[in-house]
Amino acid sequence: MTPIGQRLDFLIKKESINLDLSEDIKDNASMDLTSDSFENEQKIPSQYTCDGENVNPPLSIGGVPEETESLALTVTDPDAPAGTWTHWVIFNMPLDTDEIDEDSTPQDALHGVNDFGNMKWGGPCPPSGEHRYVFKAYALDTMLDLPAGANREALESAMEGHILDQAELVGKYSRT
Repeated sequence: MTPIGQRLDFLIKKESINLDLSEDIKDNASMDLTSDSFENEQKIPSQYTCDGENVNPPLSIGGVPEETESLALTVTDPDAPAGTWTHWVIFNMPLDTDEIDEDSTPQDALHGVNDFGNMKWGGPCPPSGEHRYVFKAYALDTMLDLPAGANREALESAMEGHILDQAELVGKYSRT
């Protein structure tokens, strides 16, 4: 297979991981994910992007199920030209994490690697046009047996069958 074919095959497999909640969980879903810096489906302020300070925005996680053992968070850009681009991966966050401050990571949480090759926040930096940035928080029934530096695909695979609830916040950004 050619290198381009290998990349396409990888992207197809990458996009096929399905972490949707079962209908029973959806009916009882109570988690929410918000930011004081932007509303759902609104523009992410430039200070959180490559055009600004490139620090993570503050986030609030609420409605976490009582039986939660850990939390995970991913931030992706589904509008990236080469397929979904990962901007942030955090997992094994303590279950009492209800706030992630600006430019910080919850204590004792592990960082995964993003598609920039870093184990930290990589802010929006779209090449052209408006892109969506999907922040997803997951309540899990276990601590994950993953090392720091695991990528989003490894995280999603490890989370399968362990998601109690999830919440989503979508921000938008364009470089104009």
